[in-house]
Formats: sequence, structure tokens, C-alpha cells
Amino acid sequence: MSTQPAASTTTHAPEQAPEAAPATDAAPETTTEAGPAAEPAHDALSDVAPDVTPGVAPDLAPDVEPDLAPDVEDGALQDTVTAPVTGPAAGTGTGTETGTRTLFEAGPEAAFRAAPEDDRPVHVTIVLPCYNEQDHVLDEVERITKAMDNSGMAYELLAVDDCSTDDTLARLREAAPRFPSMKVVAFRHNSGSGTVRRLGTQQARGDIVVWTDADMTYPNERIPELVAMLDQDASIDQVVGARTSEEGTHKLLRVPAKWFIRKVAERLTNTRIPDLNSGLRAFRRQVSLPYLRLLPPGFSCVTTITIAFLSNQHHVAYVPIDYAKRAGTSKFHFVKDAYRYILQVLRMVMYFNPLKVLMPLALWLIVVGLAKGVFDMVWHFGYFASNTILIFVTGLIIGSMALLADLIVRSRGD
Repeated sequence: MSTQPAASTTTHAPEQAPEAAPATDAAPETTTEAGPAAEPAHDALSDVAPDVTPGVAPDLAPDVEPDLAPDVEDGALQDTVTAPVTGPAAGTGTGTETGTRTLFEAGPEAAFRAAPEDDRPVHVTIVLPCYNEQDHVLDEVERITKAMDNSGMAYELLAVDDCSTDDTLARLREAAPRFPSMKVVAFRHNSGSGTVRRLGTQQARGDIVVWTDADMTYPNERIPELVAMLDQDASIDQVVGARTSEEGTHKLLRVPAKWFIRKVAERLTNTRIPDLNSGLRAFRRQVSLPYLRLLPPGFSCVTTITIAFLSNQHHVAYVPIDYAKRAGTSKFHFVKDAYRYILQVLRMVMYFNPLKVLMPLALWLIVVGLAKGVFDMVWHFGYFASNTILIFVTGLIIGSMALLADLIVRSRGD
């Protein structure tokens, strides 16, 4: 018998709402008559949406999912990121509406959004990838911030922890109050230095972006010098710190391999390149934006941005710098990374100027095929060997591919 009054009260509540004075007068009667069965719905509504108006509360109550709320912690980077719901249009299919918040799947981009915002004007953005650098990352941060503070330039330092397995992130967060211009960003999954630099450049607020490493190898105190060259000469779009020595691991193998790859890049771009893959460089963000989507996730991202600029007639200047011995453990793998370097060089030149790669090979095969055909006619009159025809036809096919690829590049429009 007690259930009938509860149902009657719920049914007539919307009709009496406009005439009732405060909404709080009806609420106690509903909960009292409904008994314990109505209390969970009231608690879920008050916990999830405490600021909901009385006229909206009955409509949102059935859609509320109280189990989602405890999984989100303010100020922490979780598997989901929260954002306020401003109205019915907030549910666009990209998240799960909870009545007061929308939950989004977290990714590298979400890591930048989750970091604290800073409205101060910025001229230079320094992107610093950090992966297992706990013993020296603060020394590097201090060296960078000291040089930039002394220069008087407005800057921000994006210290991005690429899911380190040591205490790198903890030390960055602990030291953050000491460096007001530093913004600590944490990735939940290891994405590679190329991904860090690409997203850091996309999210940068400065007109000039600086890439460097946190392993104490590059003279980061010279960053203001590189930026000043861009400020003083509008014709320069990128300044690269060209290393005068090689202090990395596998030195006996790396020096000839890097020389060979650099010479291939010089031949394909028709430009002298003192250092193809230096990790210290400054460039104009606006110029780099069309090429960021081409960056691979690994080390060869610096090679890519160099060739992208050179292949599109952007002036790149080089400044000789010292290169110190690395602190910590190197992440460079000679065979795998050397293969990626040369493959990336060929890929980038194919992307911008495929004739440079394919046409020399095609012409060489055609010439060899013709010479072989003349030889066959002289020594075997009226007879062409099958390999002669194969070489000649292969050259024609590659030449046709080169012309077709060049046509695609010219019609691409980027």
C-alpha cells in the first residue's frame, strides 16, 4: 500500500513544479514516501550533478552513470580526460556524457591539454624529450632556463616525459615550482622522440621552436644564439647546430655510415649539409607546420625536418658547436637506426623530388640495355639476348614510374 502514494507523487511532480514555491519542499516528501528505494537515485544525483537545477534534475537522472565519476582524478593524467559539459550539444559522440563531464580517451595530444595553461606571451618554445634521464634531467633544465632567463627572451620549456621507467617524471614535477617557464607533460605510452617533437611543435605557443636533447651532449646554453640568428635575418628559416666531433656510441661504425648518408642527402638535395641529423636546432614554427605530418616517431625526425626544409627552398644555416659525451645510456641502435636514416632520406626525397631518385637509375639501365643490344648485334647478328631486353624494359618501366611520381608530386598542391 505504501508504493502507490510514491508513484502518485512522482507522476504529478512536474505539473505542480511551476506552482510550488521552492523545489526543496517537494523533495523531502518524495524521499520520505518512497522509502529506501528512492534514496540511491537521490544520492547519485547529488554526487554527480550537485548544481543541477530542479527543472532539469528529473530529465538527467536516468542518464547518470555514477560509476564513472570515482574513476577520474582532478589534476592527474588518467586513461581519460575530463571536460565540462556546456549543454545538450556537448554530447557529440566523441565522449561519454555523465551529466556534468565528458570523458575522452587520453593520448599524446591529451597529455599536452592536461598540463597547466600559461597565458604569458611566448616568443620561443623549447621542446625537450625526456626518457630515462633521472640523473641529469634537472641539470639540463637548469642550464636551459638559466641561458634563456639571461637572454631576456620570452620562452616556454616543454619537458615531455616519454613514459620513462625511472624517476624522470617525478623529479620534473618536483622541480616544476622552481622553473615557472617549464611545463611538464607526461605521456602514458612510449611514443619516441619524433612524436614528442612533432606534438610539442604543434602545441607550441612560440613563433620559434627549438629542438634539443636532455642527455647533456648539446651546448644548450647557446640556444639564445640560434634564436637570435632567426630574429636578425628573416631569410633564414632554420638554424642547425653542426657538430664538429662525434662522441656517440659505435664511433668506428657511425662516422663512415653517417658520412655516406649525408653525402647521399647532399646529392639528392643539391645542398651542402655539414650535419644532417643534429639534435639541436631552431626554426620558424609557421614554416614547419606543413611538414610535421611527415615526421617519423624515432630519431630520424631531425633528418626529415632538414630535408623537408632544403627540398622546399627554405634557407638552413649551420653553426659549429661542440658535442659532449653522453650522460646516461644511449638509446641509439646502430643497425636499426642507420637503416632508418638512409630509408628516411630516400623517402623524403621521393616525396618532394622523385626524379632525383628514380630517373638516374632508369637512364642507367636504358643506356646499359642499348649498349648490350649493340654488342649483341655485332657478335650475334640479328639476335638479342633475353637479359638485354630485360634490362632495357626495366629501365623504361622505372623511368615511367619516375615521371608518374613527379606528376603526382606536382599535382599534390602542398
